[in-house]
Amino acid sequence: MVLLPSDRLDSLFSPRCVWVNGPIIIGAGPSGLAVGASLREQGVPYIILEREDCIASLWQKRTYDRLKLHLPKQFCQLPRMPFPADYPEYPTRRQFIDYLENYAATFDVKPEFGSTVQSARYDETSGLWRVHSSSAASGEMEYIGRWLVVATGENAENVVPDIPGLDGFAGEVAHVSEYKSGEKYKGKRVLVVGCGNSGMEVSLDLCDHGALPSMVVRDAVHVLPREVMGKSTFELATLLMAWLPLWFVDKVMVFLSWLILGNLAGFGIRRPAIGPLTLKNKYGKTPVLDTGALAKIRSGDITVVPGVSRFTKSRAELTDGTALDLDAVVMATGYRSNVPQWLQGTDFFGKDGYPTTAFPNGWKGQSGLYSVGFTRRGLSGASADAVRIAKDLGQVWREETKPTTKRAAGACHRRCISVIF
Repeated sequence: MVLLPSDRLDSLFSPRCVWVNGPIIIGAGPSGLAVGASLREQGVPYIILEREDCIASLWQKRTYDRLKLHLPKQFCQLPRMPFPADYPEYPTRRQFIDYLENYAATFDVKPEFGSTVQSARYDETSGLWRVHSSSAASGEMEYIGRWLVVATGENAENVVPDIPGLDGFAGEVAHVSEYKSGEKYKGKRVLVVGCGNSGMEVSLDLCDHGALPSMVVRDAVHVLPREVMGKSTFELATLLMAWLPLWFVDKVMVFLSWLILGNLAGFGIRRPAIGPLTLKNKYGKTPVLDTGALAKIRSGDITVVPGVSRFTKSRAELTDGTALDLDAVVMATGYRSNVPQWLQGTDFFGKDGYPTTAFPNGWKGQSGLYSVGFTRRGLSGASADAVRIAKDLGQVWREETKPTTKRAAGACHRRCISVIF
């Protein structure tokens, strides 16, 4: 890192700034927690900035009650801490939140809550990252440090498609992030827009609570059984990929799906031409793991419909020319990364908010920039990247910072509110 003259330091550090003697981590979801815990074991100081008032806000505030982990717990644990032995194979939403809170306490991870990052930019002259944030408690702040870890993840912002007439629909419209339970929809005609894992499970939950759901299946989608002969489909695929080429494992997965679930085309669910694992690896499109929705589709309790062309005050007009009378709409249309909104001056992330370098090499950029939670491989991918980042940062931090930290931090202490060690 460049040693700066005192006049340059005076202009660099504003009266309301914080010098961070270590990485600045943006986001306190599972990815940010995993990096923080891994850095703690390396003896590297850090700060985590989190816009919400809790860790894992997606899980705590924007998930439905019946949600469980879609993969067995051994594929979802964070570094250095397995799930409790008494947890079921597929932990519930509440169990996963408890696990994350215990994880944060065990590794003494204490984020700065209520800190919304407005911008982050690398200062070429000083060789430092400058992160501007705002909070109700402390107002505008600037955090300055040698390294930046982007851990805001793939699900930072809701995605709501612009469907003509939706604003004029008189019934309730909610994104799946606002949906908790089908209890309040009992007896109501509900259109679920989206047929991913969330769309399928919300449709099933509505059914279980006595609602009358219809589910939009606009595009082709892979639906796989969650288990095959008592073994997780994901675990089986992982084992096969250790010995067989991806294209062959895809064929095995499709055959097993047809064998167990049957041909779904007659119910309005078309299978993509590209195999499920290839589709996931190349385009990040996750196959649906069936947890009971298909049985309700077969029985007619969940109606599959094509795309929506427009909404009226009380109806949805579909692309096949038919229309549905509705009381409510749930938009199970997913989430997206928000990194392009605040990270400036780097092409490491593309316009879609994902690293432009493909997995497994998308965890490290230039100038001390790192990313975690963007592998399109869920919690296991985030955990693997967190370990890589901590190991790399631990080595770099010990080599680069100790000789220069005292001088920079001393100047900063005269000008800044605090110094993070």
